[in-house]
Amino acid sequence: MKQAIMIYTNQQPQSLEIEASLKAKLELAGFRLVEPGQVPDYLITIGGDGTLLAAFHDYQDWLDCVIFIGIHTGHLGFYADWLPHELDELVDSLARSGGQGHVSYPLLKVQAACKDGKIHEWLALNECSLRTMAGTMVAEIQINDKFFATFRGDGLCIATPTGSTGLNKSLGGAVMHPRVDALQLTEMAALNNRVYRTLGAPMIIPRDEYLTLVIQEEAQTMLMIDHLTCETKGIQSVKFQLADTRIKFASFRHTHFWDRVENSFIGHKQERIQKSSINKSVN
Repeated sequence: MKQAIMIYTNQQPQSLEIEASLKAKLELAGFRLVEPGQVPDYLITIGGDGTLLAAFHDYQDWLDCVIFIGIHTGHLGFYADWLPHELDELVDSLARSGGQGHVSYPLLKVQAACKDGKIHEWLALNECSLRTMAGTMVAEIQINDKFFATFRGDGLCIATPTGSTGLNKSLGGAVMHPRVDALQLTEMAALNNRVYRTLGAPMIIPRDEYLTLVIQEEAQTMLMIDHLTCETKGIQSVKFQLADTRIKFASFRHTHFWDRVENSFIGHKQERIQKSSINKSVN
């Protein structure tokens, strides 16, 4: 039986055109197209990284059995391996794969403990940030339930290896390869003086350890899971650790992590290719 495929788009005109074309090609090749509520073998997103993040959060219950594929039409395509003009090649690759071959990336498990005793839990693909909306955020940092430091500043970011290229990087954090099974903590505008001190450097926390932020003072704080803003009223502490669940991406056209990083932030390889093409045409 052919694999079942679901298509998830950002509803932009270009993406909808690509969706219609892709559906026709998939049906012609004998694939089963499924609707929301049915579990697919592959979930193909059409858009940018924001579209893939939205699909990830909408279908978290399927992570153990679904493989993601991204078609890049947006401004950012760090997770997308395919371009709109490559639909025929994508369908051929799906047909040849037989449902085999994928890579998996670690996810962040976030648990918020509230004053009423309730525990709220989320998964993040990129990062979770806890930040102040006004004034200074004060939080006790614990590692494996042991006090490490008291943070005062605008907020803290906890990122996965794949998420290390996002908000974490802009805060001065290190870019981590996804095979590094760890999470990373970075500070946002920490207060550092003779009275208040923090480490002032990114921290790498391995899989077998966990991090807890205990909110010390009532303040207007905002908890963000990737692009989603979560309710923070009544939250006393937030625990972070790598999840047992991982997200899977098809590997038959999977761009190497460092190639993604170079292409997204540096671009020298593409510049060299363009210069080489110009020189050949001149000669």
